Formats: sequence, structure tokens, C-alpha cells
Amino acid sequence: MNISFFGAADTVTGSRHLVEMAGQRILLDCGLFQGFKALRERNWAPFPVPPAGLDAVVLSHAHLDHSGWLPALVRAGFKGPIHCSPATRDLAEVLLLDSAHLQEEDARRANRGGFSRHAPALPLYTVKDAQHALQRFVPIAAGRSAKVGEVQVSLTPAGHLLGACAVTLASADETLVFSGDLGRSDDLLMPAPELITKADVLLVESTYGNRLHPKDDVQQKLATIVRATVRRGGSVLLPSFAVGRAQALMLCIQRMKEEGSIPADVPVFLDSPMATRATALYRKHRKLLRLVPREADALGDGVTVIDTPQESEQLTRSRYPSIIISASGMATGGRVLHHLKALAPHPRNHIVFPGFQVGGTRGAKLIEGATEVKIFGEYVAVKAQVSHLEGFSGHADADGLMAWLRGFESAPRQTFVVHGEPAASDTLRLRIADELGWPVRVPEQGASVAV
Repeated sequence: MNISFFGAADTVTGSRHLVEMAGQRILLDCGLFQGFKALRERNWAPFPVPPAGLDAVVLSHAHLDHSGWLPALVRAGFKGPIHCSPATRDLAEVLLLDSAHLQEEDARRANRGGFSRHAPALPLYTVKDAQHALQRFVPIAAGRSAKVGEVQVSLTPAGHLLGACAVTLASADETLVFSGDLGRSDDLLMPAPELITKADVLLVESTYGNRLHPKDDVQQKLATIVRATVRRGGSVLLPSFAVGRAQALMLCIQRMKEEGSIPADVPVFLDSPMATRATALYRKHRKLLRLVPREADALGDGVTVIDTPQESEQLTRSRYPSIIISASGMATGGRVLHHLKALAPHPRNHIVFPGFQVGGTRGAKLIEGATEVKIFGEYVAVKAQVSHLEGFSGHADADGLMAWLRGFESAPRQTFVVHGEPAASDTLRLRIADELGWPVRVPEQGASVAV
């Protein structure tokens, strides 16, 4: 078996792991690099091996750092199946089409405004490219597996996000397990990740490999922020991932209103067409959630959905206290930028980032205390309060990762720690070596390893 680490090897994004096994070349995930410019520029580099030579892609889940480069891969010649869970396929349609649309819009805006260094500015891929990629999806139903040559592909629910799964590749001689992103045992929406007991080779994520989630009640902290902000006449802006995080936030707000911890009449707006479509999919796949049927059916009740750009623009001009949930979660693009530009200069408002922020993004800069941020080519003063509520993260923390690893009945022949910033990955590597005694390493970006 040979594994090439073409992404998420020295950073937390761009998940792309090529496995050569039993005569097959299978790509685990095909994600976008996000964050610092040097990382984002990797998205424009050609794939290190000819895409036409790949036999299949297997997606762990739909988040763009795991699926968002698929349109570019297909455009470059990939013609095989893309396997994933049915819910992942549904979410990927929403995410990929939205990603392509935003890239086309950003390119048009840059060309109109003249603030791109490229003439003309081009999207990484188009809506048509995304549609072609979606035609290659072949979902694996629950309890079933797929064959790629002599390799059997199976999926195990991993929590974290609707449809997210760990991936198992098994041949007659050996088995590889890829954790994908593992969820929390106490996630608001998703059940705990299921355990896997055997693997010859293991790839495990390490997003929170050096951190523990705070023990305080994140819902109570958000309620305190909302009450204080509304009292002074301000609005709370929640830059949110449209899939997973937005639904968790709506659930929290619904619960806070029911228990009376925030005013029942404070208006709540969801300004993200993608989040609106994703919420419908969460209802469709309600059996995968840990919610009781009443809460699953009521997800989004009492929330005003903003559909058109004109409605969104009108909302940015409103001075009435409100709660606004808008994408993207790291403030890298989308409608949230218009709200950020309108709300950030005023001290009465509060910007709350409910989740992990990749280094180099606007979100990371804001939680680090930036006094101004660049939006649409101009600098915007930041006088609003800014908070970071890590308790909303959908990732298992360091102890959660170790608990999942202890589910293996015996040590894998080799464990690779991926999908983390260098400090997080190395901290988890040390814990695996010290506490479990397993052979473990952190691969370098671009490394190819025979196991």
C-alpha cells in the first residue's frame, strides 16, 4: 500500500489523500485549501498525478475543505465514481453549487471594482463545473458497501456533520481506515461517532488535537451576549457555516427563547440561501439526528429567511436589534461580509464566531483583536465587540479523539495524524505514542509513503 498526502498534511484544510491499494488508486476527500494566501494558492496548482488515472474518490463528508476541489478535479479529467453517504451527496450539491456561484460572483465583483491583481479575475471553477462533478456521485446506502476493483469501500457514521462518515478501504490483504472529521459525544445535532475496531493503517484527523472544549455552557454564554447586546440597542452577528453550524445555532436560539433566557420577541434572521437549503436537508434526514422528532420538525421555526440580495441589503441598513446568522463561518465570503461591513464599526453591536477559525481568515484576524479588516477592497474599522465561542465546534476535542482511538482492539501497523495545524497534529502524535504505544507519525505535505 502506498499513501500520498496531497492536502491536510501541514494544515487543517485541503483534505486529499491518495491511496494506492490492490491495484487501485483511490482519493480520500478532494477538498479546498482555506486560510492563508499561500495555502489558498495551492487550489490553483494542478493535481500532482493525472486525474484521469484515479479509479475513484471517496468523500468522508461534504464540508468544502473535504469536497470543494471536486469540480476542478473533474474538469481536469477525472471520470470515476465519487462515493459518499446519501446525506453527504445531498449536502455536497448545496455546498458545491454555492461555492461555484460565490467564486463566479467574487470574480465579477473584482473585475468591476478593479481590486484584483489579475486581469481578468477568474473563478477557480464555475457552476457548470460543479454540476459536472455532481453527476459523478454514486452514494453508498446505509449498511451497504461499494467495490472499486478488488477494494471494498464502507462507511461508518462519524458524527460531526449530517452524513459524515469514517471511510474503510479493505482488500484481501489489508485494511485502511480514514477517520474523516470526528464529531463530539455531546454534539447538539449529531450522535457520537461510532467506533471502529480494526485497521492495518489509520489516518486520523487532529483539528483539536491540542485542545479541549470549554466546560462552560455555550448556550448560556450566547444568551448572555444576546441580552447585553439587545439592551444597548445593538445586533448580534453570527458568521456561521451554512451546513451544520447554522442549524445548531437556530436550535440553540429556539431553546433559549423557550426557556426565557433571551427576549422572545428579538427577531432572528437567516441570511444564507445555502443554509436555508441545508436546513431542509436536515429535516429530510432527521433520522440521522439526535433530536427528538418535535425539535427536528421545528428546526428553523420563528426564523425569518432572507431570500434575495435586495432583502439582504435592506437588512444591513436596519438599526433595530436583532440576531443575524449568515455565511460564511470564517467571514471569507458570502453575504456575511455585507453585514460585517455594516455592523463592525459600531460599538453597540457584537460579532460572535461560533467555531474554529483557520489562520489567515478574517474570522481568525477578528478574534485575535484586529481593529480593522479589509472587505471588498477597503478597510473597515472594527469597534463592535468580538467573541469566539469554541463550544459550538462540531469537532471532537483531544480527549474525544483519544476516546475514539481507544476503540481499536489492536494497534494499527502505522497511524498517520492529518488534518490539523502543526502544533495540534504533533501534540496528538505524542499522546498516541505515549498513551497507546502505537507507531505514529505526522506526514509532510506532498509526502508519499509505502506502508
